[in-house]
Amino acid sequence: MGSTQKIAIVGAGLGGAAAATLLQQAGFDVDIYEQAPAFSRLGAGIHMGPNIMKIFRRMGIEKQLDLMGSHPEHWFSRCGESGDYLSRIPLSGYGASYITVHRGDLHALQMSTLKPGTLHFNKRLETLEETDTQVRLTFADGEVTHADIVIGADGINSRIREELLGVEKPLYSGWVAHRALIRGDQLAKYDLKFEDCIKWWTEDRHMMVYYTTGKRDEYYYVTGVPHAEWDFQGAFVDSSREEMFDAFKGYHPTVQALIESTESVTKWPLRNRNPLPLWSRGRLVLLGDACHPMKPHMAQGAGMAIEDAAMLTRCLQETGIGDYRTAFELYEANRKERASRVQAVSNANTWLRTQEDPAWVYGYDLYAQELKSGVAA
Repeated sequence: MGSTQKIAIVGAGLGGAAAATLLQQAGFDVDIYEQAPAFSRLGAGIHMGPNIMKIFRRMGIEKQLDLMGSHPEHWFSRCGESGDYLSRIPLSGYGASYITVHRGDLHALQMSTLKPGTLHFNKRLETLEETDTQVRLTFADGEVTHADIVIGADGINSRIREELLGVEKPLYSGWVAHRALIRGDQLAKYDLKFEDCIKWWTEDRHMMVYYTTGKRDEYYYVTGVPHAEWDFQGAFVDSSREEMFDAFKGYHPTVQALIESTESVTKWPLRNRNPLPLWSRGRLVLLGDACHPMKPHMAQGAGMAIEDAAMLTRCLQETGIGDYRTAFELYEANRKERASRVQAVSNANTWLRTQEDPAWVYGYDLYAQELKSGVAA
């Protein structure tokens, strides 16, 4: 039956797209279903550490991303009020570049690696029905398709996770993230130092700032600010300069200049979940935010989804789709400890605040890891 075995991936974000490409490159028949009608260049930046660039090397997009992104030499942490340096963490020496880039540019690059005709837009999953031999997927537009296994890469509100564990709203963390892109020419009027990758901290809030292009024509910030109970249902709401000035009162002149230069800013609730008791059941398996959502404070959330995609591909290559149960056990055995550790450190928001060695994250090479055996079923 080999060549007719099919994998369906639900969700074409950074993790789902990576899984599709890596599995296709490994010879699997993969279709990817995305509920959005199309992708746009949404206003967000993202970090891709050397641990992820090594996976992009396998996907054939490392060099393009190297040319596209900004290459910070250090991650600086500074006191938000005094400007004193809390840490200077070198980002080189890990076998690949450390890149900051616009998420939309990275996503478009990833999309270019998918086999033509295998990405399907406007596919909101409505029902899943597992039989002895396959999974039947029904979408809101009426389309029905079948697959041997289904990968849930559909984010924190994953429909696949609901199927495995029931409906449960994610937890609001008590924090929001403000996000804004600033044009590089806006900064030229200030006699201030705008560093390539810097996190400004005080006790209960922070602002992470970095360039999103190699040309340095776009500077991006994302915050973490305490915010009372959040009951807004959508992904984000508009914020304002006034709200930003209020949230960062007393912060360093460089931060004030960034807020002054803000043309539009949005506010996003930071949500997460407790670690899940299982990552797969039957023919369904989860990756990324569907599986271990985390606060963005290590800049590794998408990275963990991409590592999941690469490890899941390795495990399926070991076993073949026919023995998917063993593959899913292997995958969880080889990912859970690392993903859970990153999730815990991200949620604690302590990463690189003081001088520390980040080698356990950035020096990791997924392809150099010996596969640990899964727990017997």
